Amino acid sequence: MPHIPETLHELTVGQLSARSGAAVSALHFYEAKGLISSRRTSGNQRRYGRDTLRRVAFVRAAQRVGIPLATIREALAQLPEERTPTNEDWARLSEAWRAELDERIRQLGRLRDHLTDCIGCGCLSLETCVLSNPDDRFGEHMAGSRLLPIRRSPNPPT
Repeated sequence: MPHIPETLHELTVGQLSARSGAAVSALHFYEAKGLISSRRTSGNQRRYGRDTLRRVAFVRAAQRVGIPLATIREALAQLPEERTPTNEDWARLSEAWRAELDERIRQLGRLRDHLTDCIGCGCLSLETCVLSNPDDRFGEHMAGSRLLPIRRSPNPPT
């Protein structure tokens, strides 16, 4: 079997961009963040293994569903020998991310439900607005931002 030169197994950043649909600047960003890696030629040009295509697809799919890059990097770091993610890896990781995504969906639903009220009144009141003051624990007891610590005078009036 003839030996295939290593250079045929590699892609330039332009080729990787064209094949993956990611902008060259995004690929450079992914590399800076440790999501993908390249080797440098003697002319200091980046060369990516063809397996990087799947890795970029994995990163972009995770980003599309709202997974932060730091979380994606942690997931990729868990793969043995920094190998390319498989369908099984994606299934396992996406199941692990399900709770986080469900919470984001809940928050977006809450935002959607209260956005019309906000646009309707236009006040953005700290007293009642769940957008500018979410999960307000004290709003049930008092209005606005008037919660102050109680100061005790060292010499009470007689």
